[in-house]
Amino acid sequence: MIPQIQPWIDGEELEQLKRVIDSTFVTEHKLTEEFEEITKELTGSKHAISMFNGTVALYSCLKALEIGAGDEVIVPNITFIATANAVLMTGAKPVFCEIREDTFCLDVDKAEQLITEKTKAIMPVHLYGQAADMDAIIPFAQKHNLFIVEDAAQGVGVKFNGKHTGTFGELGILSYYGNKTITTGEGGIVLTNDDELAKRCYRLKNHGRDKKGVFVHEHLGFNFSFTEMQAAIGIAQMKKLPKIIARKNQIYEKYKNELVGINGFNPVYIDPRCQPVFWFTSYLSNDVEGLAGFLLDAEIQTRRFFLPLNQQPCYNGVLDIKGDFSTSKRIYESGISLPSSYLLKDEEQDLVISKIKEYYSK
Repeated sequence: MIPQIQPWIDGEELEQLKRVIDSTFVTEHKLTEEFEEITKELTGSKHAISMFNGTVALYSCLKALEIGAGDEVIVPNITFIATANAVLMTGAKPVFCEIREDTFCLDVDKAEQLITEKTKAIMPVHLYGQAADMDAIIPFAQKHNLFIVEDAAQGVGVKFNGKHTGTFGELGILSYYGNKTITTGEGGIVLTNDDELAKRCYRLKNHGRDKKGVFVHEHLGFNFSFTEMQAAIGIAQMKKLPKIIARKNQIYEKYKNELVGINGFNPVYIDPRCQPVFWFTSYLSNDVEGLAGFLLDAEIQTRRFFLPLNQQPCYNGVLDIKGDFSTSKRIYESGISLPSSYLLKDEEQDLVISKIKEYYSK
């Protein structure tokens, strides 16, 4: 089976893990500090606060901004469900916004119609390794006095107008889940240039304390701690990131060049202001179910796009969802992601390409 995505894990991660074993410190010590420093260097963010996953990182961002019951947060209708669930965790209401036809990211023109006196923040998602249109989102947020919390879970290494995703708003997050561009197994990180917001996020993850090892808790908080094992894997992965990005770009270019001109099978649009990282190489197909089934029969895994939030069964009876989400529906029903791992062999990609051509020649 050719996997759709898999991490690149080898002896380099093992060497870093040996550092943890030798130190006997397993929770948030020297390697966590090192990983956070590397992340700050990558992103240009003043602060990087490690969390045990991206969902609690989003939750911590929202809570640091004092968003809660009675508030509303605008989120794009196509994203992984954690984006909306992090809002619900605070007691606030996620308001689903239709996506753009080209980048599949949040459509600011549609967001205008969603503003109420309860709207406190907007949460752009940098989707499938491409940035949302921050040139439109920032003035929109300023116009309506909204906080910007960037969900850059899929945006490690991605830049917009030369600036790293997750660093445009008051707060942003990256994710290091097992299928991301780089991984720590589980893991996320909060990015911010604001000293006070950084303190609030750290307190939230550290049982309400400003430092560990004391038992006076001035604030309410939780245990969202990172581990040294996660940091060890993350340090090794960060060292590999340039090679991973280069290989993913190579995979993308080969798909684009060799699958050109197939009627009903088109690559996704890339915003020229964006420096993407092709976490997935994705296409729009006029027969996505048929193609996915055909490739699976050939032992080739693919992946459908995220089910639009307005169609998620878990929100039935929980949220009053209104609006026209025809664009989301159309994109979901045609979107497919091809095998895109760093470890994808040339001959495996050749097989994927040949099978797609075979399917569309029928």
